[in-house]
Amino acid sequence: MLAALCALACVFSLAACGSDKEEGKIRIGIKFDQPGLGFKKAGTYVGFDVDVAQYIAGKLGYEEDQIIWKEAPSKQREAMLQNGDVDMILASYSITDEREKAVSFAGPYFVAGQDLMVRKGETAIKGPQDLNGKRLCSVTGSTSAVTVKKRFASEVQLMEQPGYAECATALFSGIVDAVTTDDIILAGLAAQSRGRLSLVGRPFTQERYGVGIKKGDKELARRINDAINDMESNGSWQRALEQNTRGVHFKPDARYNPPVPKEGE
Repeated sequence: MLAALCALACVFSLAACGSDKEEGKIRIGIKFDQPGLGFKKAGTYVGFDVDVAQYIAGKLGYEEDQIIWKEAPSKQREAMLQNGDVDMILASYSITDEREKAVSFAGPYFVAGQDLMVRKGETAIKGPQDLNGKRLCSVTGSTSAVTVKKRFASEVQLMEQPGYAECATALFSGIVDAVTTDDIILAGLAAQSRGRLSLVGRPFTQERYGVGIKKGDKELARRINDAINDMESNGSWQRALEQNTRGVHFKPDARYNPPVPKEGE
């Protein structure tokens, strides 16, 4: 009888059975440590991913105070969606075939490209082909440095750090010659450097950032795609991008941006 009562209670109140889902709220996963994209600052959340997420939430009928922000580390994103910890994730979350086996995506809402960040005034490094004999920083476990070594500069000296903020510090301290990852992440870091760092501006890969949602939720994907299209068409997308990369003169690859969301992703 107790088991039956508990099951009945679950039907009427998910919260009563341990779920942290709040009535009338939407839970969105973002990064808390990526300047320019998703960054927790004095109890508030700022960045391009945050702005896109807020716009989508608004189109879904939620006010800003109805958003519950949750940190979404890269290794935990699929599990967070599968376990129902969040309703969607916008956290520099690239759409890949492997990830689509576990979750679904709306979007893309941005197409990033791997690029290089150097000290202001650096002229010897114009692209990844100039890195032989140079010291390159990337994050531990990142595929960015592997891409450079395999495709462009096999003799590059690699330094790994736990985060890109540490790589940026190593760069303007002169410990390394360049930092590599997605261009929009580098733009956010450069914007925080007060003019000491700059992007090379020659992206050499494509990464489609999508909105991660629970596997198979085609109706939510359609509504999110409608919101992304609306944001792009009325200028809000461009304004958000400029605001979060201010002072860097960052321009995403115009061949892919703003992207057209794909139905069914």
